[in-house]
Amino acid sequence: MTRVSQPDLRQAEPAPRTEPRLHWAWVVAAVTFLTLVGAAAFRSVPGVLMDPLHEEFGWSHGTIGFAVSVNLVLFGLFAPFAAALMDRFGVRRVVVAALVLVAAGSGLTVFMEQPWQLVLLWGVVVGVGSGSMSMAFMATVTSRWFVARRGLVSGVLTAGSATGQLVFLPIVARVATDHGWRTASVVTAAVALGVVPLVLLLMRDHPADMGLTAYGATPEDPGPPPYARVGSSAGRALSVLKDAAGTRTFWLLAASFAICGMSTNGLIATHFVPAAHDHGMPTTTAAGLLAVVGVFDIAGTIFSGWLTDRWDPRALLVAYYGLRGVGLMTLPTLLGPSPQPSILVFVVIYGLDWVATVPPTVMLCRERYGAEVGAIVFGWVFAAHQVGAAIAAVGAGAIRDATGDYAGAFWTAALLCLVAAGLSLSIRPDAGVGQKVQRVAP
Repeated sequence: MTRVSQPDLRQAEPAPRTEPRLHWAWVVAAVTFLTLVGAAAFRSVPGVLMDPLHEEFGWSHGTIGFAVSVNLVLFGLFAPFAAALMDRFGVRRVVVAALVLVAAGSGLTVFMEQPWQLVLLWGVVVGVGSGSMSMAFMATVTSRWFVARRGLVSGVLTAGSATGQLVFLPIVARVATDHGWRTASVVTAAVALGVVPLVLLLMRDHPADMGLTAYGATPEDPGPPPYARVGSSAGRALSVLKDAAGTRTFWLLAASFAICGMSTNGLIATHFVPAAHDHGMPTTTAAGLLAVVGVFDIAGTIFSGWLTDRWDPRALLVAYYGLRGVGLMTLPTLLGPSPQPSILVFVVIYGLDWVATVPPTVMLCRERYGAEVGAIVFGWVFAAHQVGAAIAAVGAGAIRDATGDYAGAFWTAALLCLVAAGLSLSIRPDAGVGQKVQRVAP
């Protein structure tokens, strides 16, 4: 008798799921990079438009510097709350709302006639909008989407923010020179709005939204779990601050990063162009030099991210702050009517060091406080960065009004950079820091 084979009624095993060839983390990183570049368009405006506003309205450098300082303070103070809002409402919603705020604040400046309107638009509206897309945004994306290459990606995204600000400078300067500062403000608003469709189409809040794990995830380090979008975002941000503020590491990072803000956004980004103009250099030429800083910032920050994956981040911070201090000490003697080789050397070195401090600082926050709240802790450290920047924006303008030049501001910042190097050297592991702060995570 011929035996009839029976069909195998056992349920077939599902085919093993394979990761896509291009992990969506890289798409999210690319959109984040472009978002940071678009948001940075406005932050290139104040330094270039300081002299045109002074000439048209008669506002002092100190008054305009105060509006910039409000922007810088809110840019920093809103960062940790934005990170918590991203946990609750999602990255995409928060970023789209932030881009619209930046565009509105920049575009409406064409109607202003009084200093309080400058403070409201440049300071408050753009400050809140740009603060929602600050370095805390970068830290959130990096922490959620990447386990491998965190340092490198942090460097690339940081370069997008800082480089966007500096590379837009010659464009804004040329538009303002040829067509007026109002046209420059409208152009920057359009750039911010132009990024919105990319965010809506390609940004995702978490790898779990696509059924993925973070890039490079392992059983030992699977990356953060999906965030529960419940509870008070402000309460969570403040709870993280309360626990982190009880650790020595937090204050050392916050103090050194405040000095970082003083010596970059507050001093050089805001006052380099008018300082060079004081020495007879054309505004467009000075803006071009800052653009060179931005070009070399790309290489420096990406290289810093690569180094952060391999070297002690504390040692990197000591080197970066020390080098920056030496550069600022020499700057007053380098400025002149035309770019000399010495000033070109300065802008190259300063560009390599511009925000090279960010990847090691982000890494220290994550190592000390854990992946779940490290982005919020970094948001508070970044808030200190912006408070320092605001102090420098006002202080340097006041020194210029009182003495007629910026030399005193540059020398003061140089000494503070050496202090920051010493603070970074003093960072030591705090026992139980990560466990203590992570308890506030939902």
